[in-house]
Amino acid sequence: MEQLKGRKVRLNEGEFLRREHRNREYLMRLTNHQLLRNYKLEAGRHTTRGDEKDIMGGWEDATCQIRGHFLGHWLSAAALRFEEVQDEELKAKTAAILQELAACQRDNGGEWAGPIPEKYLYWIAEGRMIWAPQYNLHKLFMGLIDVYQYMGLDLALEIAEKLAAWFDRWSGSYTREKFDDILDVETGGMMEIWAQLYGITGKEMYKTLMERYYRRRLFEPLLEGKDVLTNMHANTTIPEVLGCARAYEVTGEEKWLKIAQMYWKCAVTDRGCFATGGQTQGEIWTPMMKLKRRLGDKNQEHCTVYNMIRLAEFLFRQTKDPKYMHYIEYNIQNGIMAQTYCGSGLLTYFLPMKAGSRKDWAGEMDSFFCCHGTMVQANAAWNRFMFYQDKNELMVTRYANSEAEFDMGVETVRLTLWQDHMNGSLQTSSENNAAQEVNEIASAYANMPEFRKYVFTLHMAKETEFVLSLRIPEWISRAAKVFVNDELFAETEDTAQFVNIKRTWKDQDVVVVTFPIGLDFIPLPDDETMGAFRFGPDVLAGLTGQERVLFLESGRPQEELSADTEREWGSFRTFFRTENQDPGISFKKLNEIVNEPYQIYFKVKNKR
Repeated sequence: MEQLKGRKVRLNEGEFLRREHRNREYLMRLTNHQLLRNYKLEAGRHTTRGDEKDIMGGWEDATCQIRGHFLGHWLSAAALRFEEVQDEELKAKTAAILQELAACQRDNGGEWAGPIPEKYLYWIAEGRMIWAPQYNLHKLFMGLIDVYQYMGLDLALEIAEKLAAWFDRWSGSYTREKFDDILDVETGGMMEIWAQLYGITGKEMYKTLMERYYRRRLFEPLLEGKDVLTNMHANTTIPEVLGCARAYEVTGEEKWLKIAQMYWKCAVTDRGCFATGGQTQGEIWTPMMKLKRRLGDKNQEHCTVYNMIRLAEFLFRQTKDPKYMHYIEYNIQNGIMAQTYCGSGLLTYFLPMKAGSRKDWAGEMDSFFCCHGTMVQANAAWNRFMFYQDKNELMVTRYANSEAEFDMGVETVRLTLWQDHMNGSLQTSSENNAAQEVNEIASAYANMPEFRKYVFTLHMAKETEFVLSLRIPEWISRAAKVFVNDELFAETEDTAQFVNIKRTWKDQDVVVVTFPIGLDFIPLPDDETMGAFRFGPDVLAGLTGQERVLFLESGRPQEELSADTEREWGSFRTFFRTENQDPGISFKKLNEIVNEPYQIYFKVKNKR
């Protein structure tokens, strides 16, 4: 099964496009010297007396042991952006960066291209305290491979292969037992790099490296069904398992797939998630189904959200199970969307779940921690996770205004998808410069509709037979309906499978789906009297600076909230307020929270 992406999917959704454009502007605003500074310092190609201005701070400071990692993220983000829109200016900037990287590699002796000294790797074997050099160098490898695959710049692969030769020689100098000790120090996604390079080149060296990087102290107890994650650093192991996923794709060996499946079971199925779909507190996995004590100021690290989405996407392609797409939807809406580009800063490393918390926003030049890197990747191309093709089947997995083009046999089919907000007005501000004709929709839907409506139109030169499969979101409040050319095709509450429409399609056929939407109360797995509100896929946050308890009249938490300020000019908005609390509490979507103090999880008690 293939994910449609790149030029095959055109995004038309305003908020996603805004984020993409801001991300692209940021990528271009960072100068090549800023991005390459630590690489040039390591290679002796740049010296400074400390009088430089506008240098990158935080983890990119020249005294930080993980310096230079961000360039790899930048390269990946640039490559993803190019794959989507063929941005030639960004490609030219990338090509210039590669030329300087190649020069650094030559001045370092022909293989080493890192922003840190080689001795950091030897220090691991000596047991010296050193901050994750393999994690750091993985980012460079990752960026180079993405640039090669999506931009077609051969120099990127040349640099990566020369650096890989150094790793082969270094890693092969240790016994199996000693290298197992080395693997216990965070390696990032090095396994994925070797799998990627094996898939690209077919060279046996990379298959040897894959086996060498098999972390048996983690994978073998995981395969036995043991809980190897509780209180363990989350984003150390997720990239390792992503490496196993890629190893399965390039070798077909079942052991790699089994590791990925068992990791998901241990990390998600048996452990549970917050209402947001995310996990972790202070970068570590919570105990299984015990989340209440972990509601703190450092929940849901952005990197874990980004990387677990990648794992879910892999598993979806293996199984077609919509549960993985449900997971992705929640984590996009309440993770990536809630933790990046909200208007105050670039991103927030964590998403606090503790009552009265605020998001802690990082700026453009002051942090460059790991989540800063996954932020530019996550916002580089939002046209992913939407459409998949498996032979004569097109699967719709995420709903946003877009167009997809795909081949069914000898015929090319174009599908357009747009959300009908049923608002009856084009007015977007106080300026009355849009058409304001009287229409039936404006009065028919006086209040926000209790369902979301999506419209698909198919375009093709000749009639074509194929299957259009639609994901039914997990959050529907009652049966979803599917119409084909105005006739009811299906009505279902089953969110465990896709609705499959098999027919011979013709030009201008129209499919409409309606997803009933409402409030839901998502309790903690270890305390049913404490939970969070979700409206469809979006978690709601109560605006309060101190912890509040909700006292209920009816016993049903959902009935405590009612719509508030639901309309502004031509748009319906998602705002709620409490009915019976004194003082009242206003609620808004978590991904629209900027600087306000908020509370996600509420204790609920019945009034006596």
